[in-house]
Amino acid sequence: MRAPRIREIPETDRPREKLTARGASSLTDAELIAIFLRTGTRDRNAIDVANDVLRARGGLHALSKASVREIMNSAKGIGPAKATELAAVFEVGKRLARGAVRQPLLDTPQAVYEMLAPEMWTLDRERLYVLLVNTKHHLIWTEVISIGSLNESVAHPREILRPALIHSAYGFILAHNHPSGDPTPSEADRRLTRRLNEAADLLKIHLIDHIVVGSPQDGRPPYFSFKENSLL
Repeated sequence: MRAPRIREIPETDRPREKLTARGASSLTDAELIAIFLRTGTRDRNAIDVANDVLRARGGLHALSKASVREIMNSAKGIGPAKATELAAVFEVGKRLARGAVRQPLLDTPQAVYEMLAPEMWTLDRERLYVLLVNTKHHLIWTEVISIGSLNESVAHPREILRPALIHSAYGFILAHNHPSGDPTPSEADRRLTRRLNEAADLLKIHLIDHIVVGSPQDGRPPYFSFKENSLL
């Protein structure tokens, strides 16, 4: 049985009209995706196709991590043009999240987590960041040091300390994500932190914390702070 076309749906329930009348927050994830898809297939309208894509990828969060090829393979009716538009939309969201706050105060692990989590939740590989701060713990520079595998990012202490030396930073915070969502540090995370702390101490640069960003699930904390756990 053919699903009704978007134009056959009552006007108040059409995604574009709903957004205009009630705002973007009134739309479901599928309705938002449908606006970018614009059209469906012979048997399924754009909202149905959007729901197919979301189910295939496991929801909006997982979809935001997908490559263009993965989006195309998620459902019938998604070609290269639609897939690239969706990938571009998610990238715009990531960049907005990165630039939303200017020189935030990073004086607690929670503040670091809140700044990085919206972007890190979309990553499907470990990514290692160094956050440089001044004496008042205001952010002065952010740099991606390495992009790793599904469960490990590799970096040498000199690669991490180089930005701190270049920018004459008072100190820095190391942060990386665990795509699994579990922020428990690995033994490699612990070794890197110990080595880095020793190297930073020799250069009189303060390693303020190392934050492992996970995701809020199963009632566990969404991040791990080496400082809070007395490992720094």
